[in-house]
Amino acid sequence: MKSQLLVAGAILQSSLVLADASAVKTSSVSGFFVEQFQDGDWENKWSPSEATKEGYGGGETMQYSGVWNVEEPTVYPGLKGDKGLVVKSTATHHAISVPFASKLDPKGKKSFVVQYEVKLQKGLDCGGAYIKLLTDGEEGIQAKEFSDKTPYTVMFGPDKCGGTQKVHLIIRHQNPLTGEFQEKHLKNPPMPKTDKLTNLYTLIINDDQTYEIKINDESAKSGSLLEDFQPPFNPPKEIDDPEDSKPEDWIDNPKMVDPDAVKPDDWDEDAPMEIPDEEAEKPEGWLDNEPATIPDPDAEKPEEWDDDEDGDWIAPS
Repeated sequence: MKSQLLVAGAILQSSLVLADASAVKTSSVSGFFVEQFQDGDWENKWSPSEATKEGYGGGETMQYSGVWNVEEPTVYPGLKGDKGLVVKSTATHHAISVPFASKLDPKGKKSFVVQYEVKLQKGLDCGGAYIKLLTDGEEGIQAKEFSDKTPYTVMFGPDKCGGTQKVHLIIRHQNPLTGEFQEKHLKNPPMPKTDKLTNLYTLIINDDQTYEIKINDESAKSGSLLEDFQPPFNPPKEIDDPEDSKPEDWIDNPKMVDPDAVKPDDWDEDAPMEIPDEEAEKPEGWLDNEPATIPDPDAEKPEEWDDDEDGDWIAPS
């Protein structure tokens, strides 16, 4: 597998330790893959994509031509020498990848953790600062052709465009029966941090089918892999029988006249269906000119509401 960074206006970096009052040095933190951008050799390890991407709806073809560099932040800088991977081009597609030393197989592990820092030092209007862990295949992973079509296993991190702001968690899962892959999206994902400070994003997936997303070491969302994703990992307990068919004598009307019903002897054909309640009285505080319904003042727009896709939100009456 490879890790992918799709970043827009962000610096990605990992934890460092204080060496003196003004400089940093690499920490001794260990893990399957650790990148601190302090060895000066990043260009020999990281490979920017040169792929093309078809526009939405089959529109104009665009290229991943964004420029990358490793440098210290220019907005709210921290310790001297604390560097990160920076995108240098605006309004441009960026993609970059780095190979792992070996394939990552989390089977048999108690927890699977992905953690990285994002600093939107120039803000973020429309773009993603998320990571993808790419799926290895028979042909391997072609770094120069890395694009949105490249197969991945886990996608995690912040994304913002228009009214949509969320921390993605998407797991590309293979059906054990059919062999087909399907993206499983976290329902109601948390909101990302959009300030210009450094923010730490952490994903933890446990062997008991639970997960947790942390932002700056504070829990932003947690739950069950089997309950919080759409479409679900497990199929529903019941499905419609694909071979079922409507009986020939089926009647579509939900109700029908009872052929055995008989009109009561005291039935009055001229009586109205409803009559006013003679004992009813108008309440003292009744306002004759008020509308029949009003918007619920306590209603709030749902977090997952997307104005672009769902339209303007109107409070229920």
